[in-house]
Amino acid sequence: MSNRLVIIPTYNEAENIGHILDAILRLPLSFDVLVVDDNSPDGTATLVEEKKQLYKDCIHLLSRSNKSGLGTAYIAGFKWALARSYTHIFEMDADFSHNPKDLVRLFNACEENDAQVSIGSRYVTGVNVVNWPMKRILLSYTASKYVKFITGMPIHDTTAGFVCYKREVLTGINLDKIQFIGYAFQIEMKFKAYLKKFKIVEVPVIFTDRERGKSKMNGRIISEAIFGVLKMKFKSLFGKEL
Repeated sequence: MSNRLVIIPTYNEAENIGHILDAILRLPLSFDVLVVDDNSPDGTATLVEEKKQLYKDCIHLLSRSNKSGLGTAYIAGFKWALARSYTHIFEMDADFSHNPKDLVRLFNACEENDAQVSIGSRYVTGVNVVNWPMKRILLSYTASKYVKFITGMPIHDTTAGFVCYKREVLTGINLDKIQFIGYAFQIEMKFKAYLKKFKIVEVPVIFTDRERGKSKMNGRIISEAIFGVLKMKFKSLFGKEL
């Protein structure tokens, strides 16, 4: 058992899940993986079970009965990790948009820079995104700038979903108070860590759009992020816990 856990939320990722598990578990640094699957009809959970037989104690599966949103999947994963002895907990997508090799870099950023949160950042050194249409790049980049402006966080990629949290960050945040379930969840977690003065660093990574499977992005998720940020900032100004 490693003291590092990678949490991967899945819904219909049968085309990717086996490949990403292999890639993570063959890294020179050891990681455990927790797949949080929302009852994928394409058999994602079955494929995870098959990989568990190969890798024994390194792969874990948390099956949920419904598709309940990215944020709730990560919260369930965080609580699962905190009930065990993991010291570094990672968020990562299943579709190879996040390079598994960068997990090592995120871990090293915490160890070498005494950081408590490390972010795989697409925008800290420009725009490092591959295979996205220009419209989506502009939307994502503008959203991160908007969030940075509204919240005051000194973070270039505020919407990033490739993150390492040290254990004390997740125990220091009231996970039961997390409000957002879509991609705004990523903003809320960073904002809470920022307000509690945890040290945050950004690690430049190259984000590559998925080659297999279908994106889960939709208009409701974008709307939640835009208006949720204003509500979140407003509450913080009055000293209310988010």
